[in-house]
Amino acid sequence: MSDVKVNHASWKTPFVFLALSSLVMTLAFSGWMAMLNNFTIEVAQFSGREIGILQSLREVPGFLAFTAIFVLLAMKEQTFAIVSLALLTIGVAVTGYFPFEYGLYATTVIMSIGFHYYETVNQSLSLQWFNKDEAPEKLGKLLSIKSIAALLVYGFVYVAFSFYAIEYKTAYLVLGGLGLVITVYLALAMPHFPEKVVQHKKIILKKRYSLYYLLTFLSGARRQIFVVFAGFLMVEKFGYSVAQISVLYMINHLLNIYIAPKIGSWIGRVGERKALTVEYIGLILVFSGYALVENENIAAALYIIDHLFFAMAIAIKTYFQKIADPKDIAGNAGVSFTINHIAAVVIPAIFGILWLYSSTLVFFAGAGFALCSLIACQWVNIDKHVKV
Repeated sequence: MSDVKVNHASWKTPFVFLALSSLVMTLAFSGWMAMLNNFTIEVAQFSGREIGILQSLREVPGFLAFTAIFVLLAMKEQTFAIVSLALLTIGVAVTGYFPFEYGLYATTVIMSIGFHYYETVNQSLSLQWFNKDEAPEKLGKLLSIKSIAALLVYGFVYVAFSFYAIEYKTAYLVLGGLGLVITVYLALAMPHFPEKVVQHKKIILKKRYSLYYLLTFLSGARRQIFVVFAGFLMVEKFGYSVAQISVLYMINHLLNIYIAPKIGSWIGRVGERKALTVEYIGLILVFSGYALVENENIAAALYIIDHLFFAMAIAIKTYFQKIADPKDIAGNAGVSFTINHIAAVVIPAIFGILWLYSSTLVFFAGAGFALCSLIACQWVNIDKHVKV
């Protein structure tokens, strides 16, 4: 019996906790995203204006992520992660029952509060629980796990809408509800894992992290253009159905299952500056392609290539881990998420209006953000930072 207990306990590790948490996040958020553009266009009758407002509202909790540090005065980070996942899954589960403008705005904000607080705490816990040598590879493995989960989600969406004509509200309820069940398991079955270093319970904002803040800000601005408008382009301009969008997502995550861990290992070998340089050159080309594309197959290829570059964002996290005082990680996580979302709060709404006049200008702006990132990352120099 003792052997059984030991083997059972061997599964209760920080990595497994983060892996299951990633599974929950992906079930809920990827399902929400996979159906969003079709749901808003087909059911809620959204235009670029409404989708821009919805996406801006979705990013407000991200902008307020620095407030996570105040919540941590009252609860442990691991507990906060579970509470955040519960909010995320509940918000997704009820989305389909409010198929109108203000109803969607409300459920989106609930979902987003959970999502952004979870992502803030998840980043902090990952950088605390993994040492600097193993972090790139393990973060890559977590991305691979997310991709496996996302593949299952998109497979479900594809089958449900292609063969069973499922209602959107049922699909949202299934994915959000399953995520909530796993969240309850995490709360009841997982032990509390102690902090390796006691974290500062205050907002951390230091001059020595300024390049990291700049790269984070530009990443947030650029990512919004992809998240909000690349998928919207596929539906509005090229008429992709929810099943076709799901196939695109499935291809993205099939590739990520294999590629993300290798990208993590590659970043560990070549260093953050080279990895970020490759990423930003590629994104300049991809966003310029979005601006000019007229063929639906080329647009789909750009979408897949774009998604592959997401894995390289690991380099920004590991850059910060290497230059940071270990006690600053939790306090800085909320600040970095807020910086990441400064542009995210305004870009969807402003660019949603711009979209009505020219989608080309929206994507050329994305290329401009990538160019600024390329220039900034040339100053990445880990060797010059002396630990406090």
